[in-house]
Amino acid sequence: MLSIVVKAHAKINLSLDILYRRVDGYHELESIMQSIGLHDVVTISIDPDAEVKTLNPAHLIRVATTSPEVPADEENIAFTAAKLLMRHAGKYMPIRINIQKNIPVAAGLAGGSTNAAAVLVGLNQLWRLGLRPVELAEIGEKIGADVPFCIFGGTALVGGIGEKVTPIRRRGEDFGVVLVKPAFGISTAEVYRSLDLAEVRHPNTLGMLDAIIEGDFTRVVENLGNVLESVTLPRYQSLQEIKMALLSAGASGVLQSGSGPTIFGLTPTGAAAVEVAAKLRDRYPTVTATTLSAKGQEIVG
Repeated sequence: MLSIVVKAHAKINLSLDILYRRVDGYHELESIMQSIGLHDVVTISIDPDAEVKTLNPAHLIRVATTSPEVPADEENIAFTAAKLLMRHAGKYMPIRINIQKNIPVAAGLAGGSTNAAAVLVGLNQLWRLGLRPVELAEIGEKIGADVPFCIFGGTALVGGIGEKVTPIRRRGEDFGVVLVKPAFGISTAEVYRSLDLAEVRHPNTLGMLDAIIEGDFTRVVENLGNVLESVTLPRYQSLQEIKMALLSAGASGVLQSGSGPTIFGLTPTGAAAVEVAAKLRDRYPTVTATTLSAKGQEIVG
């Protein structure tokens, strides 16, 4: 049995703009996505010497997870990732995927997508396929909109429906990040259906791009923006309350990640993030202090 261990990092959107609704029904987005230190641990095991009596992935792939909120069957997109790469590579053998969940579920942090990306990256290594990130991202695009970014990781300008990923080299030290997730979830599909692009204030994507490249914390804070807040904040008063609580606790800038419901606050340092998080843990069920990360997937064993 051969195994590999991958840290699968979560993401936040420093800037998220929706440009228009496409004729295919999807929305054309423009976003600065950023990996953060918070991560799941995905262990992938294969048995290349096992006797295989079926080519049906449903009988070859097994998923286990530490979270009761995450499906441990074909509904898990990590399963889908293994199935697609298995067929792409023609490698039919037993695969075991174990996911240690640390990223909150249905939180706007790409927890499922980064697990799928970890499976693609891990199996690419185990099977010695030699596929480049752009090739893995093409497979990942078939799984979910955030999977391509999670394969590249770090900092990136993301366009299309998520498949256009342009990595960005970020200067300076890693900022601190405080994540606060309320006890409820939000339907991404419903948020997009309710979005009125004629009424939104579009963020300055280029301003954020320039600020993050320079590592200018003050300008990053000034350019935080997410058009989806135009839907969620009026509907969920508690999200606005979380933003105010983060600012009162010492965060310099706050924003909803993706379609929510997680709100993040930025601090100049990781130590400052720890201090802010400590002030909020008695008020909210899920509060996490972390930092920006230069990686989306990290092979550690």
